[in-house]
Amino acid sequence: MKIGRVIGTLVGAIVLVAAGFTVYALVSVTHSGNEQAAQPAGAGAPADLPAQMAHGEYLVRAADCEACHTAPGGQPFAGGVAFKLPFGTIYSSNITADPETGIGNWSDDDFVRALHAGVDKEGRPLYPAFPYTSYTALSRDDIVAIKTYLFSLPSVRAPARPNDLSFPFNQRWTLSLWNALFLKKERFQPEQGKSEAWNRGAYLATALGHCGECHTPRNVAFAMDSGKALAGAELQGWKAYNITSDKEHGVGSWSDQELVDYFSKGHAAGRGTASGPMGEVVGYSLQYLTPSDLSALVTYLRDVKPQQGGAAMPAPTTAVPASAVATTSLGEQLFVGACVGCHTQSGQGRETDYAMLTGLRSVRDPHATNLTQIIISGSVLHVGGQEIFMPSFGRAYSDTEIAALSNYVVQHFGDQQGRLSAADIAARRQP
Repeated sequence: MKIGRVIGTLVGAIVLVAAGFTVYALVSVTHSGNEQAAQPAGAGAPADLPAQMAHGEYLVRAADCEACHTAPGGQPFAGGVAFKLPFGTIYSSNITADPETGIGNWSDDDFVRALHAGVDKEGRPLYPAFPYTSYTALSRDDIVAIKTYLFSLPSVRAPARPNDLSFPFNQRWTLSLWNALFLKKERFQPEQGKSEAWNRGAYLATALGHCGECHTPRNVAFAMDSGKALAGAELQGWKAYNITSDKEHGVGSWSDQELVDYFSKGHAAGRGTASGPMGEVVGYSLQYLTPSDLSALVTYLRDVKPQQGGAAMPAPTTAVPASAVATTSLGEQLFVGACVGCHTQSGQGRETDYAMLTGLRSVRDPHATNLTQIIISGSVLHVGGQEIFMPSFGRAYSDTEIAALSNYVVQHFGDQQGRLSAADIAARRQP
């Protein structure tokens, strides 16, 4: 996550270690710390779970496990995904049933303890790139079902890659101190007075799907700021947009169907197309949710306290700053030469709605944060049995050209003041 802060004391360093890998679990409902508590209403299998899908498989998808534990070109769940941070790189672990390099010799209790307390089989603190601060709210039954499914898959021998962290961030004992301050080892319990659908949606959003990990800003301790739940944040160079019920800054003006379309298809006409980290969430996770769970998730988001700020989009403007005028001509030339074929001059998209540019949050952002990431790195969305592909232009275009193209797109389709410079693009190219 893109977090940088000068640390002058060891205590500050400890806080930053934990902050670089996680956020504090969003707690908008009450919990119970009883490990043997009855299965809460929000947990368990949805009534419309497809007969061909096991409960554990469904939970693994809903929890988006594969995205973090499957390296590009690697075997599913064998780990090795790199998390690049300001103070080093860590790699996700192998969670297949291989007894030597995976979790094949872990008991149910070992696995439950990892998700509830953030420790491995030997009791050593886990780096919270593994979001146990959210998973701690999961029911034991759901966790055991997840393990059962993982153990049903082919085991893969894949030794862990050593983390590359500088001192003191390579000292795991520091995580124990952070956990003592910020980890609430409590299970989800439904909130009285709320509907069954709301509670199911809360369980999906705050525990299983851990939406706040990306969409909630952090406080001074780099824990999730529960007072600004789902108000939007930025991580790894991407904006995770405000998804509160605010009509101007969040998704309050979206219809229920638009939200369902975005979650299940990765696209809502005139609203947005999932790309980057959100594209992975749709591809690995959200598209597999049942209709009842999609509806429950929408029900919960409708009730999230409206928030402004974060990654909110400003109101449209027709003013064009002097800094953008000089690049508009070059940007238009580039767009006509390389982009019109798929996106069309009107931005309505050719052949597929996924190529639509009009109305999207990404083109209404004058900083063009997500737009430039897509231009530089491209985008691939696997949804509904198809692959939605946007090629990378990072090597084809210079920093000046990408800045000009981005400024043109946000001006022409988003009615915003594009202010990007070549230096801005150069900085965004950095890992």
